[in-house]
Amino acid sequence: MQKQVFESDIGESYVAAVHPSGLKIYILEKPQYNSAYAVFGTKYGSIDTCFSVDGKEVKVPEGIAHFLEHKLFESEDGDAFTKYAETGAYANAFTSFDRTCYLFSCSDRFYDNLSILLDFVQSPYFTAQTVKKEQGIIGQEIRMYDDSPGWKVMFNMLEAMYKNHPVRIDIAGTVESIAEIDDKLLYDCYNTFYNPSNMFICIAGNVSTEKVLSMVDSGIKTNNPIEILRTDFEEPDGITDAFAEQKLAVAQPMFCLGFKETVNEPERTVKEKVCSEILLEIIAGDSSPLYKRLVNEGLINDEFGNEYFTGRGYACSIFEGESSDPKRVAEEIKAEIERLKTDGIDKKLFSAVRCGMYGDAVRAFNNVESIAMQLVNCAMSDCGLFDELKYLKTVTPEDIYKRLSLLDGEKAVLSVINPITEE
Repeated sequence: MQKQVFESDIGESYVAAVHPSGLKIYILEKPQYNSAYAVFGTKYGSIDTCFSVDGKEVKVPEGIAHFLEHKLFESEDGDAFTKYAETGAYANAFTSFDRTCYLFSCSDRFYDNLSILLDFVQSPYFTAQTVKKEQGIIGQEIRMYDDSPGWKVMFNMLEAMYKNHPVRIDIAGTVESIAEIDDKLLYDCYNTFYNPSNMFICIAGNVSTEKVLSMVDSGIKTNNPIEILRTDFEEPDGITDAFAEQKLAVAQPMFCLGFKETVNEPERTVKEKVCSEILLEIIAGDSSPLYKRLVNEGLINDEFGNEYFTGRGYACSIFEGESSDPKRVAEEIKAEIERLKTDGIDKKLFSAVRCGMYGDAVRAFNNVESIAMQLVNCAMSDCGLFDELKYLKTVTPEDIYKRLSLLDGEKAVLSVINPITEE
């Protein structure tokens, strides 16, 4: 097993190892802590609907990665949640656009819990009967999210922004798409994407690195690595619609304003992500002139925020929140972007934002869940855990200014959820 140790100037270090099967393992010890957090994940998410294996092109129903996540907790001798209840651990799982993760946190019996995790993630059990039952359960979940304002305001924006990329499709799929899933298809997807060469284990907390590596070495079911060729999506530069609107049960309008970026490389670099996150804070973070003005005018409240949303083949800058006049807020944000393109980046504001983000990044190392999730990002993008800290110390106002050109008002989408009004 290949192993490397990485250290930082903030007194933290972690181990990155590669198992002979190709499985990536990341461990950051926190011996002074009482708790530990572990994630066993795969590079498989909702956007993986088209791919090729051994020269054969495969297209699968939307939502199958999420469906598989639900089913994997079941086995012939019960489900994993029952086993975790006996150890007292908290357990969960999630599927996003590009990954599926199974996780637990505990303050006791860590190695018993790790054994459960290694076992059930590698022991698929699907039958026609259990799949049919799950279709009804997930169908109800899909309908529930269809009525969730916070969920719909985001996905309505993505649907208006992207024409071909599957990021525009709900992670859980549709009631119609999951009806196409059967046990054979689940096994096919499992055997493709749950190969150790496509997976990772990330752990932070009061653990022994050597004991974890020993358990993983003896517990991983070695398979021949599989080369998965993911389909490139022919996504046009432009947007589909500049405005999306829906009425749901909300007290006041919710909005999501996104600026689509052209993505020439599969993934944004760590430096590009850091620069984009700093830029969004300079435009409309809580220390920016625009934020203060919008608050003073009663156009936004403390629900307002921003996010740099990026993954394989997609990237956009997002501003979201609640407002009595979402269109006015959107115009104010666009005007501030154009002002910055003309006037440049305020160096004092840049310094304040950069230092604040650096402090937040350092404090994140006090939380084992935060560390484990950062290690997951390392596994997904082959970057280092301390790369963000490095760039937060070294980026310049000129680096930030270069990212401004990506915020094009012609490629902006405003999604609004309005209250249901009585006719």
